Amino acid sequence: MPIIQVDQLSKRYPVALKETGLGGTLRHFFRRQYRLVEAVRQVSFQIEPGEVVGFLGPNGAGKTTTLKMLTGLIHPSVGTVRVNGCVPFRREPDFLRNITLVMGQKQQLLWDLPALDSLRINGAIYGLSDKEFRYRVEELTDMLDLAGKLTQPVRKLSLGERMKAEMLAALLHRPQVLFLDEPTLGLDVNAQVAVRNFLRDYNQRYQATILLTSHYMADITALCRRVLLIHQGLLIYDGGLEGLLDRFAPYREVTIELADLVNPDALSRYGELEVVDGCTARLIVRRDALTQTVGRILSDLDVQDLTVSDPPVEEVIGRVFQAGVVRE
Repeated sequence: MPIIQVDQLSKRYPVALKETGLGGTLRHFFRRQYRLVEAVRQVSFQIEPGEVVGFLGPNGAGKTTTLKMLTGLIHPSVGTVRVNGCVPFRREPDFLRNITLVMGQKQQLLWDLPALDSLRINGAIYGLSDKEFRYRVEELTDMLDLAGKLTQPVRKLSLGERMKAEMLAALLHRPQVLFLDEPTLGLDVNAQVAVRNFLRDYNQRYQATILLTSHYMADITALCRRVLLIHQGLLIYDGGLEGLLDRFAPYREVTIELADLVNPDALSRYGELEVVDGCTARLIVRRDALTQTVGRILSDLDVQDLTVSDPPVEEVIGRVFQAGVVRE
């Protein structure tokens, strides 16, 4: 039984139209006109319990709007949503006790108080006993490597420490469904790795379901076997990372090392020349011409080494959005 079920989900916003100048202001006041903006269009997917799914798309694609509908913050215009058997926008207690939403650019901890004071408030809201509260705080503090940090005012914590404390506050009630919107936004590399490791451990320990949005592809490749790709409000891909390469990257990267310095003009006839560095070059070659092209390279050139690989996932997704690919 899927823990998240989304069927033909859409969200439309009326946006007021206003002309410039005094005349435009008066017409806007007395006879306001609107246009409809479709932030999400007929999105459907299911997520099984315990899955960690990446939710990808450029800015304005509809990711955060979808997450807000899944958490009940906004009503869908069309379609149905069920999370753990509940309708999110009804905001029933059973639903709220089993989900959490973490947004990398938002905070819930009080700035001038120690994080532990805010955690006590969260514990009281969720009805945790003192014993259970202490146990969960100690457990999550150990998992997040926050020992000695929770008694400091939040404003004195580093950005990475604050983000981890926010994560602790969001998971204190031990939710089964995590909606994470850019949880590593603005963090340095070490803090990003720490948050990824924590999420992996939390998923394995509690079999929690995670829907993760991120602009850092390292988050997705480290945590997610499956990705949802949204563009201009449409879901254009739902599947594994390898399948994403097969569908949207009809080319391979061929890296060659030659005995002599590379002549770019001589290599351009084998494919799209991407990088040249001394005796090494990297070409983009279409998959359907790969075997023939590699044979020609080995026959024509004095090759010392040759490697064929898939392009990086972030490059594939970048090309998808630049090309404006839409669902078939």
